[in-house]
Amino acid sequence: MTGSGVHSYHPILNASSGTGYVTTVGGLNSYVTGSHLSLFAAVLMSDIYGYKAPNFRNVADKVAASGYYVVAPDLLDDDPFVDNDVNRPLDVWLQDHPPENVSADVKPVIQDLKRRGFSRIGIAGFCWSGLGAADIAKTKLVKAAVLSHPSFVQGNNFRGIKAPVAIYGGQNDTQTPPSRIIEIERVLRDARPEVAYEVKIFPNVGHGWTLLYDPNDPEAVKAADKAHRMMINWFDKHVSELRNLVM
Repeated sequence: MTGSGVHSYHPILNASSGTGYVTTVGGLNSYVTGSHLSLFAAVLMSDIYGYKAPNFRNVADKVAASGYYVVAPDLLDDDPFVDNDVNRPLDVWLQDHPPENVSADVKPVIQDLKRRGFSRIGIAGFCWSGLGAADIAKTKLVKAAVLSHPSFVQGNNFRGIKAPVAIYGGQNDTQTPPSRIIEIERVLRDARPEVAYEVKIFPNVGHGWTLLYDPNDPEAVKAADKAHRMMINWFDKHVSELRNLVM
């Protein structure tokens, strides 16, 4: 996968993967991991393969291990994309799961967390759900947002951003190429009022590298882990910024 414009690794979905469990949050089945006693929460939104993908749940567990209560909702209604389904290619599948609907679908999850006492929440979107993360960042529902190799985004999608946002692109990503990431960075740089942002284009990786990596490929794992750590650092900076005062 590393170095390619599109991913070549396809996850084998496993409903039992991860160290967490599945419960209902905001009316959606959700993979939940981390302590419910944490002061801080993070909502992770999957790519087209959904919340049962082991690599995705591994990322959720990493965030939880850093002190967050993590919720990864099933935004696909148990209908993940299936590779090589000739009767339902991606463009057909997307008609049932338009990325424009992601933000509306995830809002009840965030609102449920707030009712449970989590006032400081971060959100992350991967690939298909990146547009939803950008839309949520325009509200006051979250303290920070992270988009990893987002799809279906343009510079205009980032006008009016209110929450600090980090965007991670891939040098060899042909779906959202570096030129698009640079366009988005320009919009964020010119934003009034100014909002904190972080934009990085990772070298020698293609689309989906933070989730669609072969866990047996050390270089692919290393590249993905770096992006995961940067995401957690972004949350630490903007979501749990009061941590040192309350611990």
